[in-house]
Amino acid sequence: MPVYAITIEYDGAAFSGWQKQPGRRTAQGTLEDALGVLARQPVRIQGASRTDAGVHAAGQVASFEIADDLDPAALVGGLSALCRPDLAVVEARLAPDGWNARFRSTGKRYRYRVLNRPAPSPLWGRWSWHVAGALDLAAMADAAARAVGTRDFAGFRAADCGRESTIRTLSRASVEDGSADGLIDFVFEGDGFLKNMVRILAGTIVDVGRGRMPAGIVDEAIATGDRRRAGRTAPAHGLVQEQVFYEGRGT
Repeated sequence: MPVYAITIEYDGAAFSGWQKQPGRRTAQGTLEDALGVLARQPVRIQGASRTDAGVHAAGQVASFEIADDLDPAALVGGLSALCRPDLAVVEARLAPDGWNARFRSTGKRYRYRVLNRPAPSPLWGRWSWHVAGALDLAAMADAAARAVGTRDFAGFRAADCGRESTIRTLSRASVEDGSADGLIDFVFEGDGFLKNMVRILAGTIVDVGRGRMPAGIVDEAIATGDRRRAGRTAPAHGLVQEQVFYEGRGT
């Protein structure tokens, strides 16, 4: 059967995460319902990752098989119309036989946004974590850099994370200062992420910036695997899954 790959944007505030759950509105469930309408048959979608409730996506990727030939342009328009205003399909394409959005992924990029100024923002409030106090940017950059490399991130995962291996490779963990408007972005790229890993890293980096922890706490949490050594879990609404990487293709 033909395999289709779609790239999706959604506002995480509208969903209880990506994964389909009974009685809850999720991104996967919304897309599967919309595809069922267009294709007139049940369709199961495989997402590249499972974003938590409240986490946004600018480049989530999903794949599905269906017996009928569908026009990719019609998929973009039809699915976006059925899922609006909280979710849009921004690209659709035919993929090779057997292609799977999750298992063919080689890595992902996440962006965590902090609004660092005294007043909250009615514009950025849904997509950033408001931190009113002064932050030490140099210390935060130091803390972030310590997470780069192949590490055991057991100390940076949720208690209910079910992954057997906690070894992951981060190729990028950077702090981008947009201090002119108070926005600071943390960017993380890696081959995979544990549950809440990015949010715990972001919360730890902010705690370092506030002077509550030294930058070396990242090394300590990695060395011990003790979640209690790391900082708080940053709020979900500041996080965006920005891009999924595939061999020979960005998304």
